[in-house]
Amino acid sequence: MFDIGWGELFLIGVVALIVVGPKDLPALFRSLGQFTGKARGMAREFQRSLEQAANEAGMSDMQKSLRAIDQSLDAATSSARKFATRPMQTVAKEAVGKALGEDGEAGAKPKVTATATASAAPAAGPVAEAGPDAGLDAGLAAAPEPGKSGSAAG
Repeated sequence: MFDIGWGELFLIGVVALIVVGPKDLPALFRSLGQFTGKARGMAREFQRSLEQAANEAGMSDMQKSLRAIDQSLDAATSSARKFATRPMQTVAKEAVGKALGEDGEAGAKPKVTATATASAAPAAGPVAEAGPDAGLDAGLAAAPEPGKSGSAAG
């Protein structure tokens, strides 16, 4: 609690010995010890009563939830700081790498997944080595026109 070293305690003892005198010094230390014990007891009792009142009011549950929120906010803040400190070149390279494919090479094909039913497949067969919009173009070509009904003809 207090930052008192051995040198300060020795100085206080010497001053007390000079001021009070050697005859009354043991009685002074005894009463000082009793006073310190009473003060600690009162502080302990006060702390217990505050904890009991907080438990009755449900403050411990609220404290746990606030700590959880604080931890999640700390995690979000740290990830935002990490993202903000990254150079823009690194962010741009990662974005280009994700757009080009997993390996990030210029010749890599993007992963386009298009599912088509047997009736919606084009009559010419599947398109091999198509460009990035091949899945969309095949789906649009195989879709029936709005005014016609029946199967899709290609």
